[in-house]
Amino acid sequence: MIQKVGIVGGAGYTAGELIRLLMHHSQTKIDFVYSTSNAGNPIGKVHQDLMGELDLKFTDAINPDVDVLFLCLGHGNSKAFLESNSFSSTTKIIDLSNDFRLEADKVFQGNTFTYGLPELNRDAIKLSNYIANPGCFATAIQLALLPLAQANLLKGDVHVNAVTGATGAGTSLSETTHFTWRDNNFSYYKPFTHQHLGEINQSLKQLQSDFSEEVFFMPNRGNFSRGIFATAYMPFSGSLKDAQELYQNYYRNAAFTFVCDEPLHLKQVVNTNKCLLHLHKHQETLLVTSVIDNLLKGASGQAVQNMNLMCGFFEDEGLKLKANYF
Repeated sequence: MIQKVGIVGGAGYTAGELIRLLMHHSQTKIDFVYSTSNAGNPIGKVHQDLMGELDLKFTDAINPDVDVLFLCLGHGNSKAFLESNSFSSTTKIIDLSNDFRLEADKVFQGNTFTYGLPELNRDAIKLSNYIANPGCFATAIQLALLPLAQANLLKGDVHVNAVTGATGAGTSLSETTHFTWRDNNFSYYKPFTHQHLGEINQSLKQLQSDFSEEVFFMPNRGNFSRGIFATAYMPFSGSLKDAQELYQNYYRNAAFTFVCDEPLHLKQVVNTNKCLLHLHKHQETLLVTSVIDNLLKGASGQAVQNMNLMCGFFEDEGLKLKANYF
């Protein structure tokens, strides 16, 4: 059955990617794209890569009876929007902000949001009507660590260094998103205090209840548009073969996460919903490299993947994308 879909916060990068994915999804029809600041404007006027592809305008009105609602609002705004607008009890809601990701925030208006990382919570996602879509950094980092946590092998501090593209900061301009600042430049921000650490630690403890070590996370801004390149290293006493078997077994049924033999680079995943992982052993330390597209597997692609699981579609429906390799 074709699902009627609504998108709220329609002018941002994640909404633009959602529109691109959903308009080519065989089981969805976009019912409305909500944006008060762009109401009445053709969608192709804002998302210029979609010009001529759909005859739809932004609206400041909602249809409360849509089958699936995607919230692409700034952090803290999804709760306010849902408090001000009512939807059908059968509407499935997928929130791309951080409003409902943590255990303390997951129950809202009597409804429980499931943390939407399919490689961790696939069965629960299938049964849920409310999904808190993971953060982009959190997705890349968790996928690098989950097999170790499940095997109770996170026995020391975890050190993570990750670089994201400029689209990770959203469409609003600031000093550090301006082209003249980003071009030929590199910097870190929020060292050891990034907001995604909460959901990362939460998921690790879900699998390894006694995990009490530190995740030292250094997020960086790169001088490219999209993608995340993350490296994580931690103590590991087993062999490289042991680690590879552990990861291959954990992700054996994953639709989009793959363990690779060769070192990785970012262009392998840009414009896809994939996460690629690579393992390297140095003495008693295991290095895990994780690469994703921050707008797809780190946001809109994963949101569609969650919708597919919730609605009983093939998990990769609408997400069979080729990387922008060249």
